[in-house]
Amino acid sequence: MTQPTAPRHAAVPLPSGNGLRLLPRSANANARRLLWAKGLRAVADGYVSILLPAYLLELGFSAFQTGVLTTATLLGSAALTLFAGTLTNHVGHRAPLLGASVLMFLTGIGFASLQTFWPLLLVAFVGTLNPSSGDVSIFLPLEQSLLSQSVADDERTSLLARYSVVSAVLSGFGTLLAGLPEFVARRADANLLGAMRAMFLLYALIGLAAAAIYRQLFEPQPDVAAAEPRAPLGPSRNVVYRLAALFSIDAFGGGFLIQTILALWLLRTYGLSVVATASLFFWSNLLSAASYLAAPAIARRIGLIRTMVFTHLPSNLCLIAIPFTADLHATVVLLLLRSLLSQMDVPTRGSYVMAVVTPPERPAAAAVTSVPRSLAAAISPTLAGYLLTVSAFGWPLLIGGTLKSIYDLMLLVMFQHVRPPEERHVEN
Repeated sequence: MTQPTAPRHAAVPLPSGNGLRLLPRSANANARRLLWAKGLRAVADGYVSILLPAYLLELGFSAFQTGVLTTATLLGSAALTLFAGTLTNHVGHRAPLLGASVLMFLTGIGFASLQTFWPLLLVAFVGTLNPSSGDVSIFLPLEQSLLSQSVADDERTSLLARYSVVSAVLSGFGTLLAGLPEFVARRADANLLGAMRAMFLLYALIGLAAAAIYRQLFEPQPDVAAAEPRAPLGPSRNVVYRLAALFSIDAFGGGFLIQTILALWLLRTYGLSVVATASLFFWSNLLSAASYLAAPAIARRIGLIRTMVFTHLPSNLCLIAIPFTADLHATVVLLLLRSLLSQMDVPTRGSYVMAVVTPPERPAAAAVTSVPRSLAAAISPTLAGYLLTVSAFGWPLLIGGTLKSIYDLMLLVMFQHVRPPEERHVEN
């Protein structure tokens, strides 16, 4: 079936309904649809990232096995993401997004049906489970690439910030659903494992709902210059490879403290209930949403790179401090402060990558910078799970915060003078 196509901006203007005023003026209909789909997936990702460790512990798995399964989800996502640039060059964005939605459906069915380690490990590897508060699946580069073609360049960062806000807010509300199985089990005297499995069935249904939205996407018409066959990465290859290497350091550190690992650490160290843990991550995600909204304004004043570094570095110092306090209240305060600062680099990072490459290179650049991140982040959850089995000290937070701080300093040194066109007015 022929995929619908349309020009990049003008041919499919947004209606003037009140529900669309939050989008930049130049955004086309694809932007609205992508934000709706992202919102649905964020709800699912929010509760799965908290429910997954509790579910695996309920099945009798150790912290190390939980870390291994988390690693498998990230490795599988990296393997799929590797082909994102090639796929979009050959078949566009719509078909891969539909395929990923079907895979999301099958992943939910698999986790609801299986109980033993090795089959779950296989489903984790080939599926779409997201153990992080952010998106590490194949959906991310596909959506970011299409979003960058759905808005004018000077509003790209604003659109990506809104994309991140939708993710953070709805992921936050999604985390509250992680406590639903425990609530149902207590109030209705139901089986806790059965209630948890029902949440994975809901995850599968959300995948189908996302697919219904992706079916309405149109493919932007390529620029005349982009119509000629070319390598996925051309003149921007060196910049993209250097960014990918730096992002991998950040991701490797981040893998020690993705939401599933943090939830596991809180459950084991402080004996928090799933409901209390979900509530903490709800507020954490709302604070992240506030930081997303602030990111574009800060970036306009000081530039994308400085926004990434000057907000990210203090948040990592909060992580480094957490293991040295045994007080739950101090830990919660530091985690929330970190959430307020740590995510401003998400929309700015995506915007920066899209800005420093040519438009035909954007799908490949999104994939090349995402895949090493996923691969690097995949290693650390297993190490974190092992560390949690041998020591109550928060080694994963200390190691992760230190590595991410090193990344911040290297990024500032290497790229503070590599500016996108819209930043030529920013003073040194």
